[in-house]
Amino acid sequence: MIERLSSGQPRLDSILNGGLLRNATNLVIGVPGSGKTILSQQYVFHNATANRPALYLSTVTEPLDKILRYGEALDFFDAAAIRDRRVVYEDLGNALSDKGLGEVLNVFDGFLKEIRPGIVVIDSFKAFHAFAKSESDFTQFLYGLSRRITAGAVTSIWNAPYTREQAQDAAEFAVADCVIALDNKKTAEREVRVLQVLKLRGSGFLSGEHTYRISSAGLDVFPRLADAQDRSTYNLTTQRVSTGVAALDEMLGEGYWAGASTLVAGPSGIGKTLMGLHFIYAGARDGQPGILATFQENETQLGRIVRSFGWSLDDKGVHVLSRSLVDMYIDEWVYELLDLVEASGAKRIVIDSLPDLMTTAGDPVRFREWMFSLVQRCTRRGISLMMVVEVRELFELRRISEQGLSHLADNVILLQYVKDDSRLARTVTVLKTRAMHHQPIVRRFEITEHGFELGEPAGRN
Repeated sequence: MIERLSSGQPRLDSILNGGLLRNATNLVIGVPGSGKTILSQQYVFHNATANRPALYLSTVTEPLDKILRYGEALDFFDAAAIRDRRVVYEDLGNALSDKGLGEVLNVFDGFLKEIRPGIVVIDSFKAFHAFAKSESDFTQFLYGLSRRITAGAVTSIWNAPYTREQAQDAAEFAVADCVIALDNKKTAEREVRVLQVLKLRGSGFLSGEHTYRISSAGLDVFPRLADAQDRSTYNLTTQRVSTGVAALDEMLGEGYWAGASTLVAGPSGIGKTLMGLHFIYAGARDGQPGILATFQENETQLGRIVRSFGWSLDDKGVHVLSRSLVDMYIDEWVYELLDLVEASGAKRIVIDSLPDLMTTAGDPVRFREWMFSLVQRCTRRGISLMMVVEVRELFELRRISEQGLSHLADNVILLQYVKDDSRLARTVTVLKTRAMHHQPIVRRFEITEHGFELGEPAGRN
């Protein structure tokens, strides 16, 4: 079994199938400002011990005092670890600039003998290229350094300001056992930070780009929600759950299956959010906690809405996750949602609305993959998921979703306007129910102080 080095951040470790490779060479690449130094220091302070200290070596690209000055502002920076020499910062710059690569190896030998480190960070490794007399000179240096690291059973982290394209042509890319790329990716007017594992020798890892943020706590990474289909069996309950509207339960044949996913589609002002609120508050009354995840209203606005129907945001079992779309990462948001599910024991979720999440995803294919993963996770855990979609057409709806998401839903509820002489009437249709009989009729409804009140089938006087 391959030994691992934890970052102290479980989500990052999960991307690396448990952590960085221990006693191996790990290359961290990325443009300046992408967080290479911060990530390296996370590993240093999380893993340094008195018996196997961590050695942080700067070269000529960034002065050692600058690394220390900015490092002190990080939450995990431990001054006591430096005083106790569990973490040791040293500068290779003078040896490199005065006598070249050969002297670097001599100095490195001295550090290995004196400090006996378990972790060595070199920041930045790319600087060594500038002092090599030739390509063969650099290759010999690289071989000598790698041999010393292997013999000393050291986990090394080499930082280098390469782009992905540049790194693949660099000699250290071939030598490294693990390569992690940090990047800033721009989509339209949005910019996100992404982490990607390009190489992990002898091990699986989570492929693709994973978003992350940098703060005083270090790198907070959000693995992309992209679950492969789980073919293992699981229990499907025969329990039905109420929609919160008695007449709609009847149209569905006693409500939804517990753990089913439901798509509610309709134009602006038709009552989609209200249908979601009925679902959440009916669950709370039945001892099934629920989460309203909204991008449409903040909690103050939402509080005024629910009070007008006799509800309260303080009701037991009702939880609100209200977030702005500004600078939002879709995977950061979903882990916040999943954490709230764990904390609250939620059995119902309403997402209001899916087009908002599509905007943050940026890529239609990525969004469908993300949506499939979320629906599958909810289904297997018996969580009933309701997803709200706003459509353009007020009358005679031609399509439910621009992204073809209706096939993921067990139920599809369609809300529409119909012309009734000089006024507009609201109607509801159960368009689809998976593994259930339903009444495929168009029924009128009104929105009153009690919420949804269903009337007669449309066309009947």
